[in-house]
Amino acid sequence: MYRTLLACLTLVASACAHSAPPTPPAKPAKSTKPAADRRTASAQTGIPYRTREDAMRWADEIAQRQGLDPAWTRGFVSQARLLPVVQKLMQPAPAGTRKNWALYRSRFIDPVRIAAGVRFWQQHREALARAEQEYGVPAETIVGIIGVETIYGQQMGTFRVIDALATLSFDHPANHPRAAERSAYFRGELEQFLALAHRAGASPLEPLGSFAGAMGLPQFMPTSWVRWAVDFDGDGRIDLRRSPVDAIGSVASYFKGYGWQTGMPTHYPVTLEPGRTDMDTLLAPDILPTFSVASFTAKGAGLQGVALQHAGPLALVELQNGDAPNSYVAGTENFYVITRYNQSSYYAMAVIDLGREVKEALARQP
Repeated sequence: MYRTLLACLTLVASACAHSAPPTPPAKPAKSTKPAADRRTASAQTGIPYRTREDAMRWADEIAQRQGLDPAWTRGFVSQARLLPVVQKLMQPAPAGTRKNWALYRSRFIDPVRIAAGVRFWQQHREALARAEQEYGVPAETIVGIIGVETIYGQQMGTFRVIDALATLSFDHPANHPRAAERSAYFRGELEQFLALAHRAGASPLEPLGSFAGAMGLPQFMPTSWVRWAVDFDGDGRIDLRRSPVDAIGSVASYFKGYGWQTGMPTHYPVTLEPGRTDMDTLLAPDILPTFSVASFTAKGAGLQGVALQHAGPLALVELQNGDAPNSYVAGTENFYVITRYNQSSYYAMAVIDLGREVKEALARQP
């Protein structure tokens, strides 16, 4: 059934809407239980939504909106379960907590993940080269994404997707600063997930993924899977769970769809002079590239070499280092594209650094 659901995506990919996935980078610990045991454990925990009038009313609404069988929709939504662990994992950090880029980076750039990335690159060299040629996205960026997300397929998640999406749709942590917006986002993802399963004649209870409902090697959310996933291995179906080649092409498709510009660096070094840099103005747009090189440097952000010839807008990207001084880079539009995968400058830098480390390790291979 799960393979049928994946195959369905090929048929409907061009007709569905998409929202950028704000999935956080943290991943649940990998279970040592067999897959069948994990499915059973996931299905037997949490409170079923069958008793929730709001969930059942929503099931009726999407059945009408999507042209689904109302009994089918209510039946599967009623079997989705509220998972407190998902709520806990989605809790925002306490207000005022400083982030730590060095600690964050250490979670993703380590010898084990780099070695796995080298093997992945060696095994799929042709597909990575073809994706770079067709979409203009460097192989190292694709390798960085898949490595950060799932360690090249080793950790694709053990939560039932329907449980994760239902929990975040109907019981998103209320203390999140954008709780209402996030709930609406996840309801859209749950709707898309159920619509796909219905069209495929598949059970929505089978697919497993992250605590946020992301699936496969690249951890695509349902709408991202539908809009950007491609059959890159040419076997007639899209399978981001079992086909690394489909995952490679789909990541490249995603970035190209969000405006990746071939040959543009993701960031440049920047130097700041205390007392002479207009930090408030430079940091106000956050990671959105806003400033020309001239306005960027006029506000006290120093650039050198090729960065001074950059033609597009730049953003001052701040990376907190706990109790140590912050780090900064000048982010380009391609840096911003990476944050469309996960809206975090720390995530984007981890992807960039892992891809570079794997590329350098690959070059050292005999």
